Amino acid sequence: MRLRHKIFLLAVVPLVLSIALIAQAVRQQQRALAQREHALVEEATMAARRAELRHYVELALRTLDTLPRGDDEASQRAAALQRLAALEYGDDGYFFLYDLHGRSLMHPRQPELVGNSLWELRDAVGQPTIQRLIAQARAGGGFVTYPWRKPSTDRMTPKLAYVVVVPRWGWMLGTGIYLDDVEATLAHLDRQAAAHIDATLWWLAGIALFGVASITACGLALNLSEHRVADAKLRRMALQAVQALENERAYLSRELHDGTSQTLVSAKLLVETAHERLSSGGDAQAPLAKAGVRLAEVLDEVRRLSHRLRPALLDVLGLPSALEHLGREAADAGNLAFSLRVRGAAAPLPENVNTVLFRVAQEALANIEKHAQAESVRMRLVFGRRGLRLSILDDGRGFDLKAVQADPRRGIGLRNMRERLASVGGRLRLSSHAGGTSVVADLPAAALKADAGLPLIEEEGAKA
Repeated sequence: MRLRHKIFLLAVVPLVLSIALIAQAVRQQQRALAQREHALVEEATMAARRAELRHYVELALRTLDTLPRGDDEASQRAAALQRLAALEYGDDGYFFLYDLHGRSLMHPRQPELVGNSLWELRDAVGQPTIQRLIAQARAGGGFVTYPWRKPSTDRMTPKLAYVVVVPRWGWMLGTGIYLDDVEATLAHLDRQAAAHIDATLWWLAGIALFGVASITACGLALNLSEHRVADAKLRRMALQAVQALENERAYLSRELHDGTSQTLVSAKLLVETAHERLSSGGDAQAPLAKAGVRLAEVLDEVRRLSHRLRPALLDVLGLPSALEHLGREAADAGNLAFSLRVRGAAAPLPENVNTVLFRVAQEALANIEKHAQAESVRMRLVFGRRGLRLSILDDGRGFDLKAVQADPRRGIGLRNMRERLASVGGRLRLSSHAGGTSVVADLPAAALKADAGLPLIEEEGAKA
């Protein structure tokens, strides 16, 4: 998985999980709040309905108290029944009247019950309905919940009634409300609460989607920015590669023109001179000998140029021997003391790694020969389980590393070494002071395919 994908997941997953946990917590809290609200509304509604029923019964009793006292008892009872039957409220609000033995005296919505004794009437679970009402009325009045047929729907529905005794005539007077209306109101409130919960969750989902989209957009912008930077680096590296190739060609052209070509011309002239002397019967030994020397010089020059282009020892003997040969040549040319030490089991390396390390060593030795004024060079090659390290140390005068790196006209060789190592996943570390310079090239095990049993590279492995 690429680094940017890991960063994307690191940003998105905690965000989504956090919002999911927040949504779960909000959902639980809102559900608990809705349940508490349901209980409070139900309690308040029932309290209001109880007070309303009590008020209706008190109003009916006051209506009975206004009856004239002069009439006979039968007339007063008839007038009382007529007035109570006329008292209605709403679609299903009415008063009912029973004597204390359970006989129906008045029922405006079910007149077929009037005159019948309902003392033994029981509900679906066996509870005596009328007996419970009369018992509550005898106890001083109160509320009773029981099932009864609702006039507007003609279905059995739970009903809350308030009943009292009319002592004047020994009646039980009551009225009630059907509880399905209350349940419908509470169900409407529950639906509203559920809708609010769903709306909150949708808002959270929208916020999560917006967050993921924002992170994705930022990731795309960052990715495009990285691509632009990478493209710029690739173009710059391609330009540097082309420039290095042109510099190498210019070097070869100068060497061939100034060295090899002139030497060959000199040898040609010497051969022509020998030919003329032989034609005239003279002695051609001296010019032929000089021509042989020139041709030997040309051969050495060609070998040197071919060795610069691609060292044969690197292919034949491997990296350690090629570095040994390279160091000995630099030591002979610059009158330096040279030593190479190899630690660990020298494992076969990929061709590009061999080439990169050889060129790094070649560039470092060239810099030492030109600028360091050193007396000795120590080269260390360490094979380890974590990778490979090539160290080149001299005892020269050193240089100002920061100044060289800051000046674009200087340090081209150092930049080339860094870029060569970066191309195979390696890293270059430089340190320089008045007592010498250290060049350390580290390559990871992934680029080497080293055996797991190799020893670890120690930080002091580059030292003697």
